[in-house]
Formats: sequence, structure tokens, C-alpha cells
Amino acid sequence: MDIPRYNVLGVGVHELNLDRATEVLIAGRERRQRGYVCITGVHGVIEAQDDPSFRTILNDALLVTPDGMPLVWRARLGGRREVGRVYGPDLMLALCDAGRAVGLRHYFYGGNEGVAEELSARLQARYPGLEVAGTYTPPFRPLEPGELAALQADVARTQPHVFWVGLSTPKQERFMAAHLSQLDVGVMIGVGAAFDFHSGRITQAPRWMQRSGLEWLYRITREPRRLGPRYLRSNPRFLGLIALQLLGLRKYPLGVLARER
Repeated sequence: MDIPRYNVLGVGVHELNLDRATEVLIAGRERRQRGYVCITGVHGVIEAQDDPSFRTILNDALLVTPDGMPLVWRARLGGRREVGRVYGPDLMLALCDAGRAVGLRHYFYGGNEGVAEELSARLQARYPGLEVAGTYTPPFRPLEPGELAALQADVARTQPHVFWVGLSTPKQERFMAAHLSQLDVGVMIGVGAAFDFHSGRITQAPRWMQRSGLEWLYRITREPRRLGPRYLRSNPRFLGLIALQLLGLRKYPLGVLARER
């Protein structure tokens, strides 16, 4: 793929919107393309500032999409008017819908007990004909050898084209980078809270808050203990660092990207 990237504090974000991302991933099915997709927002970019290994994981991804309006605004400040938000829950719905025409098979990995199964049932009811290869609820720890072997066997048997990972950042990105070569899948996509949203466990922010860049505020009111410290730490720091980058007062080289597409 030849999709340009733009530099957000040393993370190469692809110039995409939801329609283009969906089109690229559907086309990848025909090419039997393999890789992992990072749906990256402010939190992911800030995590990458303190952890070079995590920044490498992001920059090695098949796609890094702009999740969150601050990354979209950063693109548009650089004249990239076509860039739009590629929000994990929206991408999941778009691929489940459009993928029916080409026979995409989906596998749902993540969530608390019962979430992946409920997600699968709801999506199949919403999109008749949706092919679900399987579901797996992982433990809150790294997989043990026997658990990994069981997952590998199930994936090898069901042959999913899209393997959805519903963990949190940076856990889901680390999982995808570590296990892509071990699982017989096409594309792995980390979508975090999309599992909880589309299974009905958690409500989404209203669209006007999403478009205004205020989704973080809505989510704090729903999960203050878990998300409050994250957003209150990450958001101000992101604004300060992005100002330094835009003013040319600090450089954030991308380095050598492992995959130039």
C-alpha cells in the first residue's frame, strides 16, 4: 500500500478517513494481506513518548489510523483536508457491513466474560449474513502456552480474515505485534472499547461530542476511576508537545519505518 503518513510526535499516522480505511482493508482481503492495524489516539501517542518499543510497534503497523479528533486536527493543520476520524467502533461496523459482499470472516478476541459472544450475536442480528469464525475471552494476563496453543488451533480451523482485538492500549497493540506471526489470520485490528460499546455494556458518547473532540469528557463521567487519570495526564501533555512540534521547537523523527507502504 502506498498511503502517506503524517508525523504526530514521532508516530507515523496514515492519511485516512473511515471510507478509505474500509476500502483498503476490504481490498487487502483479495491480496491476502497480513498485518495489524492500530487505531491510535492521544493516549497511544503519549504512551509512545515514554516507550520507544511501543512507538516501534505503532510505526511497524500495517495501518495507523487517526482515532480522536486531535489527530485529525493535526492533519488538517498540515493541509491534509481529506483526513477524517477512523474510530474503532465505526470501523468495526463498516467492515462487518461491507465485508459481507466479499465473505469476510471475523473473529472476536477480548472483553470480559461473555462480551465477545454478546458482541457476535448483536452484530449478526444487525448485519444478516455476517460470518463469525469464532470468539475468545482471554484472561487478564499473558496467555499460557496451553492457552495460546488452543487459540492457534481454533484460528487455524476457522481461518478468519479479520481478527478483532478488544483489549486496551497499549496491551492490544503489544498482543498483535507479538502474535501476528503465530496466528493464521489476515488482519488484526485493535479496537479497545468497541467490544463493550457494541455488546451494549457501555454507552457511547453522543455524536456531537465525538465530532467536537469531547468524547474523553463523556467517558470520564462513565468510568472516572479508570479513565480519569489517563485523560487528565495525557491530554494536557499532548497539547503541550504538539505545540512544540508545530512551532518547530522540538523534533520528533519517525526514524526508519519497518514497512514503507
